[in-house]
Amino acid sequence: MNIILLGPPGAGKGTQAAKLVASRDMTQLSTGDMLREARTSGTEMGKKVAAIMDAGELVTDEIVIGLIREKLESRSAGGFIFDGFPRTLAQADALEALLTETGQGLDAAIELRVNDEVLVDRIVNRAKEAAAAGQPVRADDNAESLKVRLMEYYKKTSPLIGYYYAKGQLSQVDGLADIGEVEASIARVLDKS
Repeated sequence: MNIILLGPPGAGKGTQAAKLVASRDMTQLSTGDMLREARTSGTEMGKKVAAIMDAGELVTDEIVIGLIREKLESRSAGGFIFDGFPRTLAQADALEALLTETGQGLDAAIELRVNDEVLVDRIVNRAKEAAAAGQPVRADDNAESLKVRLMEYYKKTSPLIGYYYAKGQLSQVDGLADIGEVEASIARVLDKS
């Protein structure tokens, strides 16, 4: 089973992906993790990634698709969770073509729906609690940075909601519910697919 988790920064995609990895033996494909892994791999692709990142440039869609291809070809018993990809309609088309080419498909695109004001409050409070407990706090876990990240999400990534809705692949769950409740909602979606 291959799925995409959609939702703005802080909606809980990483938390829910980790739960799916543990409960369903799925493999989480985080583009950030894949780029960091490729950079240190010593492979031809890794050398390309390192050179681009060292120059401070953005890695092209073509390279990201190449990294995803390598992962898809290695297969995964429980399937893949796409986290942080696709972010644009062009990437969604490229992913669909790649899945078709590798004899796979997309089973669901799950949107973690949130209310922006509640989300901002949640992230800011989480950062305060972490700081009070002496835990590390992300530099961008503050109201202003989060609002910038949300604007970027809505400009570039939110069109994917309509894209997957039109394909009949979109399911929506309440991303602000209790973590266990969100997990149960996602499980219901996957058990129907």
